[in-house]
Amino acid sequence: MSPAASSLADLVRLRAEHPEAIEEAAARRHRRPLVRPGEQLLIIAADHPARGALAVGGRALAMAHRFDLLERLCLALSRPGVDGVLATADLVDDLLLLGALEEKVVMGSLNRGGLAGAAFELDDRFTGFRPVDLARRGFDAGKLLLRIDHEDPGSLDTLHTAARAIDSMAAHRLPVFVEPFLCHREDGRLRTDLSIPAVTTAIAVASGLAGSSAYTWLKVPVTERPGDMARVMEASTLPAVLLGGEVGDDLDGAYERWRGALGLPTVRGLVAGRALLYPPDGDVAGAVDTAAGLLQQRAAGPDHSRRTAPRGPGRGRETP
Repeated sequence: MSPAASSLADLVRLRAEHPEAIEEAAARRHRRPLVRPGEQLLIIAADHPARGALAVGGRALAMAHRFDLLERLCLALSRPGVDGVLATADLVDDLLLLGALEEKVVMGSLNRGGLAGAAFELDDRFTGFRPVDLARRGFDAGKLLLRIDHEDPGSLDTLHTAARAIDSMAAHRLPVFVEPFLCHREDGRLRTDLSIPAVTTAIAVASGLAGSSAYTWLKVPVTERPGDMARVMEASTLPAVLLGGEVGDDLDGAYERWRGALGLPTVRGLVAGRALLYPPDGDVAGAVDTAAGLLQQRAAGPDHSRRTAPRGPGRGRETP
């Protein structure tokens, strides 16, 4: 058996001299269920660098220092209440070598080829994990981005490719977290529409993709007005996690928006990255612990918003 990395400095040596150590670490990793009864998911997102999104706030290359990012990730993953990580293969492999993924959810990013600012920005063919890779390596879930621009004919290819990827994930009985957006161009720049109609439509479209929704989850942004989240989340019965998104310097405001949305009946957790890994005050552990506390409050509290499921034919309700 190949040696494991005892420090960040060991990673390059292991990659050069013992590349087989990565697959060996994946094979011996202790797994856990994706979700445990009554609990909410807290996943740390780190798939930004592979799509060229290295900026955090005013720092254009904040996520470009890989050792610094790994130190932040290892710290976040060590905190109570953190369930796992969302990342591309390069980061997952580093974390495997460091032993940071034991009893953690590994959510592999299928990634997107459409890099921000590129002429091919909406050409979102997948360039990361394939469903077969996730299954072969014993990982727990996948994530894909679904960006739809009504003015871009290429969005039809994106929809078709996403549907087939969801089919493949379902065939492997692997959950897939679909992050849907409607977007449009303003002055040549791509903008995400977070209005009620746009987010509702994106959720409805994503929910109906593929031949089975059994393993489909949604990864949804908090709307422009947090109070509107209850309306948009009525568009689907699929389980969902909140997207942390860009929060700038107002992390306290983000906590409050998350707190409100976490109380909705279909919301089962939070996936946040830069907001927790690069908080304004630099306290990664504090930011992660606060987020974990929000989810623990949600899991412990009563669900006053639960509705009775509609009854089907033959159970007292006429069919139209």
